[in-house]
Amino acid sequence: MIGSETIIMGKESPKIAVLGAGVVGSTVAKILQEQVRNVDITIIADNFREETVSAVAAGIFRPSTSFRGATAEITKRWINNSWYFWQDILKSSESAQAGVISFGTYIFSKENYHNTRNHLIEDLVPIYRAVDENELKICGEGWKYGSYFNTVKIGCDNYLPWVERSFVANGGKVVQKYINSFSSLPEYDLVFNCTGLGAKYLCNDHDLVPIRGQIFKVKAPWLKTAFYGDYDTYIIPGHDGVATLGGVRQYNSYNRDVCKYDAAAIMERCVQLLPALKNAEVVAQKVGLRPHRVPVRVEREIIDRVKVVHCYGHGGYGVTCAPGTAIDAVNIGLDLLRSNSKSKL
Repeated sequence: MIGSETIIMGKESPKIAVLGAGVVGSTVAKILQEQVRNVDITIIADNFREETVSAVAAGIFRPSTSFRGATAEITKRWINNSWYFWQDILKSSESAQAGVISFGTYIFSKENYHNTRNHLIEDLVPIYRAVDENELKICGEGWKYGSYFNTVKIGCDNYLPWVERSFVANGGKVVQKYINSFSSLPEYDLVFNCTGLGAKYLCNDHDLVPIRGQIFKVKAPWLKTAFYGDYDTYIIPGHDGVATLGGVRQYNSYNRDVCKYDAAAIMERCVQLLPALKNAEVVAQKVGLRPHRVPVRVEREIIDRVKVVHCYGHGGYGVTCAPGTAIDAVNIGLDLLRSNSKSKL
């Protein structure tokens, strides 16, 4: 984690732009503003709040092995730092406003024991254990393997506006604008590139591909536990009584429309997993294109004479791991600012 000491820049206030207002960009801006004084920070994005792909995500803290940094050590650091970041908010008086809640989660499989385990978080969350014979029957018959663990959910419909309000109240600026090249940002001393799938075009990054997701939002105020099953089936409670039902993972699909066939399959699998959802009222159906890259890109680069720190490619784990990657990105950016300040002396 970044140390608690606040960094105060020189008399000349550096100008910093954060491109992207999803969970990654918003978290970078939050951490940066908390760590640095006398800096002019602007979030620039074409989409905000409910228009971002972050708002579609279920937001549960459950990274998978498809989320990877440059090394296993970096990956684990990102995950651990993210967990403690979300825990700090959960334990604060603003957890409800930020949309961060805690609950238990069951993951069942009829096919493979390894589907129910997660070596990335088993030593991190308070509880991660195998289920007993009685628990295997919670969701009907036929389940052969299962685990139970504690985790958190981050509702971006709350988190994104919560961060934005605080950011603006503390002097940050927000600009709605589409950026198609770094050369259009010469006035900024530092730019954080948190554009998600947009980085594919902004950086001409062919390693970045969309993984299409589709979900239901249904009213289920009685649901207090999350459930996972085979074939990417998940049921995630929400702080407002609206649960997220999913899902699909369609590699390299750019389809942003709701597919009725995917919808039927998702609902069938979720009702089979938890029959009580059969008559749940559907609030919405949503589609999001997850920005998937291996490894997730967190590094510096000089582009068109602009100092850039990239932070994108989180796939379906942007909400989970935004804080850990943001902490590293901010550290890299502050090093760039320090080197720039020294060069002017």
